[in-house]
Amino acid sequence: MTNPIASAATLHAPDCAQGRRTLIVASMAHALHDGYTDTVFVLLPVWQAEFRLGYGAIAMLRGLYAGAMAGLQVPAGALADRMGGRVVLVLGTALTALGYLLAGFTGSLPGLCIALAAAGCGSSTQHPVGSAAVARAYGAKARGPLGVYNFSGDLGKAAFPAAASLLLMRLPWRGTLWLMATFGLATAIAIGLLMPASGPEPAWRRPEAGRQGKGRGGFPLLFAIGVIDTAVRMGLLTFLPFLLKAKGAPLPTVGLGLAMVFLGGAGGKFTCGWLGGRIGVLWTVILTEGGTAAAILLLLALPLTAALAVLPLLGIMLNGTSSVLYGTVPELTASDQSERSFALFYTGTIGAGAVSPVLYGLLGDSVGVGWATAATAISALATLPLAMALAPHLAKD
Repeated sequence: MTNPIASAATLHAPDCAQGRRTLIVASMAHALHDGYTDTVFVLLPVWQAEFRLGYGAIAMLRGLYAGAMAGLQVPAGALADRMGGRVVLVLGTALTALGYLLAGFTGSLPGLCIALAAAGCGSSTQHPVGSAAVARAYGAKARGPLGVYNFSGDLGKAAFPAAASLLLMRLPWRGTLWLMATFGLATAIAIGLLMPASGPEPAWRRPEAGRQGKGRGGFPLLFAIGVIDTAVRMGLLTFLPFLLKAKGAPLPTVGLGLAMVFLGGAGGKFTCGWLGGRIGVLWTVILTEGGTAAAILLLLALPLTAALAVLPLLGIMLNGTSSVLYGTVPELTASDQSERSFALFYTGTIGAGAVSPVLYGLLGDSVGVGWATAATAISALATLPLAMALAPHLAKD
């Protein structure tokens, strides 16, 4: 009897050249959108001085971007089903660039809020469309290409904030945003020209054969760990520029520090993905979350030079957990529910990234940046009992 899964994969899988092109374009989009998202961290101190904002208000700016991006993940995936992934990704990338352009033109805080919300709406298209395009392009062999796709986002997180910091040394912040917006619009055009039309396809053309399967459960626990892990990461990154400034770091050094964290995070995705396959999800989560808490406390205690040396290790721990969790989603859900599960997982984690900086920011207004940062370390440890509860669901059949 013909295997329906193999037949569908053979029938609908693109050739190698088309698959590589899909991966390159999706990775390019991922780098741009993640770079845009995390460049906001570099601009927070600038906007704080410009508009005289408290920590809660400045975190709200970050939350507007991340909140719009989180809330529209599932609708963006549904829109791609109707219009095709390439169209949605082009429009989303263009909208994000236009949001940055508007932010550069605005002279008021409400205008900045609208611009950041618009940019977040555009960025909501990238994760569901890009990851689905790569998965569809490679079929059963998508795990490795998806790792490359995820890594490309960390490259953007490292490159864009560093580039923005250098530009801010020579240009006003508005001019910096205009240049970055121009690059984003050029990227949107490149996506439209280069991304294969066959991936992703609208739902009515998508094969459904062989999609049914049975998961092991435990997804809510995995989801909770992902939410807390993201909340810790985004809360810490919100405070990191201010912690470095308090230690005497000038703005270029702040950008360098963020780049070191993001580069460490890129390494963490590779290292901890490999480590998870060797020692399992439970021990990897214990190692990365425990290491995150320890590194945060070291960051608080050390002077500037030593603190900068800790940042790459902190980045490895901060991002290491996410790589393990992302790869575990298919293991815990039925195969015919994997797309929905990924959409929910992205929505929850990105939503946590939107809300947590506001909550930690309000805490910072109340007790100071140092104590609020220490609270992120305590939060990281809250994932450990959840990981222990998740372990039985990961046992081999």
